[in-house]
Amino acid sequence: MTYSFSVKKFSELEVKNIKVDPQATGADNVAYQWAYLALEGTANDTDKFKPRPTITSRFLGLIFTSIFDSWSRYDAKASTVYLNNVDRRPLDERTIKNKEIAISYAAYRTLNEYYYSDSLLFRNKMIELGLDPDNTSLDPTTPEGIGNLAAKAVIEARKTDGSNQYGEVEGSNGIPYFDYTMYQPVNDVDLNNDPNRWQPKYFSDGKGGTFAPSCLTPYWQKVEPLLLKSSDQFRPGPPPMIGSEQLKKEVKEVIDLQANLTPENKALVEFMRDGPKSVQQAGHWLKLSQDVSIRDQHTLDEDVKMYFLVESVAMDGFIACWDSKMFYDYARPFALVHEYYQDQIITAWGGPGKGMIQMNGQEWRPYSPDTFLCPPFPSYVSGHSTISGGCAEALRLFKGSDEFGVEVELIPGILTDPDNLDDPVIIKFPTFTEAAEMAGISRVMGGYHIQADNLEGLELGRNVARYNFMKFKELLGEEI
Repeated sequence: MTYSFSVKKFSELEVKNIKVDPQATGADNVAYQWAYLALEGTANDTDKFKPRPTITSRFLGLIFTSIFDSWSRYDAKASTVYLNNVDRRPLDERTIKNKEIAISYAAYRTLNEYYYSDSLLFRNKMIELGLDPDNTSLDPTTPEGIGNLAAKAVIEARKTDGSNQYGEVEGSNGIPYFDYTMYQPVNDVDLNNDPNRWQPKYFSDGKGGTFAPSCLTPYWQKVEPLLLKSSDQFRPGPPPMIGSEQLKKEVKEVIDLQANLTPENKALVEFMRDGPKSVQQAGHWLKLSQDVSIRDQHTLDEDVKMYFLVESVAMDGFIACWDSKMFYDYARPFALVHEYYQDQIITAWGGPGKGMIQMNGQEWRPYSPDTFLCPPFPSYVSGHSTISGGCAEALRLFKGSDEFGVEVELIPGILTDPDNLDDPVIIKFPTFTEAAEMAGISRVMGGYHIQADNLEGLELGRNVARYNFMKFKELLGEEI
């Protein structure tokens, strides 16, 4: 890939006399503000369409790619991902104001594309920033044009990336996100033919009835990664199978962890699971990245780079995670506990308002609301572990330190067992690595995964992050 340059030459004295705009930092920088709106769009998307973490990770990954590409034209060395044939701007144009304008138009156009039902929210932000939302210029010499071009390049490049966003894949009949692989589970909701494989489960519809969700985006491993070479680049080895000593121990661990949930454990499970205004895992780590921005008072430049790196890892992490999920099509603890402990009396959570009770093993359930008992897709590897391991590693590499220091106060049970609440607790995340590991083990505590799902997911995410960080450094024109 080649890039053309049209840069005015300055004398040494002229360079010294160029005025540098004061930098807004933390929550005051414009990149932070657009990230906040991206989170609002993600939360609203979840409310409208229910949780679909694969899809929202792609949205966020592409939104921050367009922001990065537009910003790169005002950086001394950075290359673009999708924006071609647009010159780097001369030194005297590399102002904070021009960067703010360029990334605002890139953000505005991509947010409108992917979170179209919130267009008024994004339009009002442009007006608040003193920018004309109706300016559709594609002039590559202006920040408005560069921002619009960056968004256009990303949107066009990703229209046929395998996500089936527009229902364009043959056989989809125009239905967005239609499963063109025609996946069918080997087990149905009532009959578990092969206990090593995934089985759908009944959820409450909240109206007295039940339904069994189908597998979410079972073709996602076919989506083109952003920076990875391929979805199977870091595919883990197989999970433990029924009959193995490892699986026997790990299923028992799930039961024991649930039976002994502390208030802090419950709060951690709920925090990582996400609740009202959920932003899914990609959004969750964007929120945590914003905590880093506030802590360190990031400039616009720092936030543009950090959000792009983190969300590239989240987007590619989901693609790699789905490769493993669909390749192994592995069972969840919800079915495995029933298989191993049928007609055995165990101590387990009885559901909202019941606390820990004695029950037959086939009555066991995750610590989760009736309306969302268990994620509707295969188990191995854990998506939470993959994305948390990856995004935490990305933040550690970006900051050059593992220090995090975030604390959250939570009321245990508020999202799962609202009539049986514990006193508020404080959950501490001293390092990025520990935050990821806490996210991963929370999925075992909650009953969504066995330990193999968690540990292999953490490692998969970290592999994605290390690879993407190398590609990120190349894009920045920095030594690896």
